[in-house]
Amino acid sequence: MTEPTVYELSSSGRKGFQFPKIDVPISPLPIKFVRKDLLLPELSEQDVVRHFTHLSQMNYGVDTGLYPLGSCTMKYNPKINEETARLQGFALTHPLQPLISTQGNLYLMYTLQEWLKEIGGFAAVTLQPAAGSQGELVGALIIKKYLQNQGYSKRTKILIPDSAHGTNPATSSMSGFDVISLPSDGRGNVDLNSLKIFCNDELAGLMLTNPNTLGLFDENVLQVIQMVHKAGGLVYGDGANLNALLGITRPGDLGFDIMHFNLHKTFATPHGGGGPGSGPVGVCEKLIDFLPDPLITIVEEGDDENPPLFGLYHPEKSIGRIKSFYGHFSVLVRAFTYISMLGAEGLRNVAEMAVLNANYLLTKLKNTYTLPYDRKCMHEFVLEGVWNDVPDVHALDIAKRLMDYGFHPPTNYFPLIVHEALMIEPTETESVETLDAFATALIKIADEARKDPQILRTAPHHTPVRRCDEIKAARDLVLHCQVHDEKYP
Repeated sequence: MTEPTVYELSSSGRKGFQFPKIDVPISPLPIKFVRKDLLLPELSEQDVVRHFTHLSQMNYGVDTGLYPLGSCTMKYNPKINEETARLQGFALTHPLQPLISTQGNLYLMYTLQEWLKEIGGFAAVTLQPAAGSQGELVGALIIKKYLQNQGYSKRTKILIPDSAHGTNPATSSMSGFDVISLPSDGRGNVDLNSLKIFCNDELAGLMLTNPNTLGLFDENVLQVIQMVHKAGGLVYGDGANLNALLGITRPGDLGFDIMHFNLHKTFATPHGGGGPGSGPVGVCEKLIDFLPDPLITIVEEGDDENPPLFGLYHPEKSIGRIKSFYGHFSVLVRAFTYISMLGAEGLRNVAEMAVLNANYLLTKLKNTYTLPYDRKCMHEFVLEGVWNDVPDVHALDIAKRLMDYGFHPPTNYFPLIVHEALMIEPTETESVETLDAFATALIKIADEARKDPQILRTAPHHTPVRRCDEIKAARDLVLHCQVHDEKYP
């Protein structure tokens, strides 16, 4: 048995809490739950507050600096969103209440459905999916059930471009489809010749991320969709990059049959930390009856004196419920607030500024780093984080060195079709001063790579935690507290 942990700040007799006066009969704790040998620190409330406040200050978040993670759209989350989510009428209601007592909640969800329909160009929207990945699963299941309903049992193949998001193959496979990867052409578009090969009577559909993970709008998107439709397949749109399209073009108008919205990416609800997320799904007219059950609808029209009455609609051929109740309601409140604050003009400005910021950074960096697809980008772009004259420096080294300059690294090694990828998305919420500072840091790092490559290979040097072994961390998980006493493994 090893020696127990010694708590540096612990002092016998200190207390950081005070229980309220007991207003129920005292009941002794069962002796089997009492562990006299379990050593816990004895601290004052002030010591505890200072400890955890210090830990929070050591962390990095979207409220403390630029978060240029490509494909993630880590933009600033307006604090008004949090205020509305905490309003008692939203925060204290329960989904099992009678519907007549939750009309405000239902109004919000119904209105958000209608707004997302308009933004995406779809005939109906479900708010139920708890994340973008679950939205993808919903889309794949709808495709499957629709084809089964039409008697197309032979259609089992889903096409996924190599520039798609990594969850696309997983959701397709989980839904029972055979996944086929499509290569990109020299300009980063779907290769039309490869697509043509699979446009036959075995085709179930195509999952297309547009703009794709290269940050490029597919120049042949209308032709791609037309080819899949002509072959009898459906087209699913991965809406994770919708931030670049708001108010400019609608995926439904382009011909997409289904698409999920990432509320945390596009509509500024909190992102990261494992949730809660939200991935509403929009569909075209012929797929409405296959949406998850239930949808919010108006069951009684209102008039000048009385508001409408909201209730539930149960699609006739639904794939079933895929999330308890109506999804993550508090996230929906935040997205509703964001859209309300911006309006149509504001949403378009989001996309315009996101694209402008990305192209501004791209122009500053493309002469220092290799740009594999030399085109104007949309909301993000991908550079190669390696140079022929310094082959021992890699994208990971550049990312780690960026931390010494006070910036969170961009996405590394994705998409896989770019060698030593650095995937950068500045979002629309960053100022030109921040973008200039970020570009300056990357240019300095490129200079360091040639003059002192070791400083990159051993970075970061000025962070609370030095370079970690991410591969070991992913494969050798430690997800629980380490207890020293062998009696309590």
